[in-house]
Amino acid sequence: MSSPRFQYIDQTNIGDHTRILATDSVIFLREYTAQKGFAFSDTNNLISNLKKKKGDGGFHYKSRAIDQCATEIFNGLHPDWLKTACLVPIPPSKCKTDEAFDDRILRICNGIAAKAPFSVDVREIITQADSLRAAHESSDRPSVEELMANYEFDEALCANPPEVIGIVDDVLTAGNHFRAMSNKLARRFPDAGIVGIFVARRAIPHDNFDDFDDMDSGPDA
Repeated sequence: MSSPRFQYIDQTNIGDHTRILATDSVIFLREYTAQKGFAFSDTNNLISNLKKKKGDGGFHYKSRAIDQCATEIFNGLHPDWLKTACLVPIPPSKCKTDEAFDDRILRICNGIAAKAPFSVDVREIITQADSLRAAHESSDRPSVEELMANYEFDEALCANPPEVIGIVDDVLTAGNHFRAMSNKLARRFPDAGIVGIFVARRAIPHDNFDDFDDMDSGPDA
């Protein structure tokens, strides 16, 4: 089966992502369908496996999901662009000292780099100072301002300013995390081009306005 191709957030779908601006460059591979379980589609199943926590049924599928995401992103990006870009993972909701810390996005970025026959710049330029509530597990989601206040730079990784930044995450919902990361990075590196790279975007059914449903943690479908 061939890998999905990247699509852009544009005038046909930007309404589903309230924090994305028309001037942003954001791409995605798949569509996650809100309010449906893991068995609804291949994408719902992939995202469910990707977000599994230790102790969840089917946790062993997580590594496979990470590798699949890395492969699909790598196959979808042009090598010439990837050679010049710095991939920056969006931090998870928990900080590194939290026992619930999940480094899946960093692992996806490192997986992309491992598949390339050339050097790929992956940097955890931004981390979280404190753990926050997970956006897909709470109706009270962190605001852009709250996220920005909690994000901090790793100064050791900022010495060589990137010319192009790819902000990587799994699912684009309202876009709060991307907006916070993009704002923060643009202020620090004003000359850098910034692109949002997502495994999937959340598509909202016309009769539903929730940002993200609680996904099933059942076995691989």
